[in-house]
Amino acid sequence: MSLVSTPAVVLQTHRYSETSKIVRLATRDLGVQSAIAKGVMRPRSPFGAALETLSEGNAQLYHRETRELQTLAAFDVTDLRRALALDLARFAGAAALAEVMLKMAPAAPLPAAYEALTRGLDALAAAAPGDADAAGARWLWILVGVLGFAPALETCVHDGTPVAANGNGKGIAFSLADGGVLCAACAGPQPPARLPPQAYRDLVDLNTPAAALPTLDAGHAAAHRRLVARFIRYHAGGSLRAVDFWERRAWAPHPSVAS
Repeated sequence: MSLVSTPAVVLQTHRYSETSKIVRLATRDLGVQSAIAKGVMRPRSPFGAALETLSEGNAQLYHRETRELQTLAAFDVTDLRRALALDLARFAGAAALAEVMLKMAPAAPLPAAYEALTRGLDALAAAAPGDADAAGARWLWILVGVLGFAPALETCVHDGTPVAANGNGKGIAFSLADGGVLCAACAGPQPPARLPPQAYRDLVDLNTPAAALPTLDAGHAAAHRRLVARFIRYHAGGSLRAVDFWERRAWAPHPSVAS
């Protein structure tokens, strides 16, 4: 067993006993790890408020590769990201990112996934309320891409044929199961789904960190949330509660109720 120090984000916590918690961490150097934080519930715990969900810091772990549960020796906070709590759309997007990291990332070093997670959390914390849905969709796409599930958007996922940006006026065929766009020959007369040209261009931009963040009205934002959420569910092998909550904007009243 060795004492390892690594940047980490708190993904989830569970009470383990009257004084301790189980903490799920995304770490830069060890991947996703589970650890016990002993004594964290005591009044004078050295952890204090450090183990808030989505907080980032430097974790010190007594780590052994053969163990599924490590021991958390210390967690020194560098960023609590409290701005995420100021807007439910921001927080829901951040929670969805954390859940994807928790469910799909390996318990092995994957620094690119850790960077995508932290950049996504920072982007959401800084997002204007009207941009929170687009920011959440962008960083969910980028994170799943880093984890090995990047959608094919420029060429047909089957035969590599370049796909026209307008789909020859018919929209662009997209398959969740295949993992990307389809050319006309592979799509056939009844493709799984078609993306209107503007939705396709926005999807390309959402998958491109350097591109300007698309401005999405309520209807288009809902369509992009639905697409990335369905893509994640398909490739994760089941429903994810935080992703489902974010997709549905379950905290927002339905228009018919609000009226």
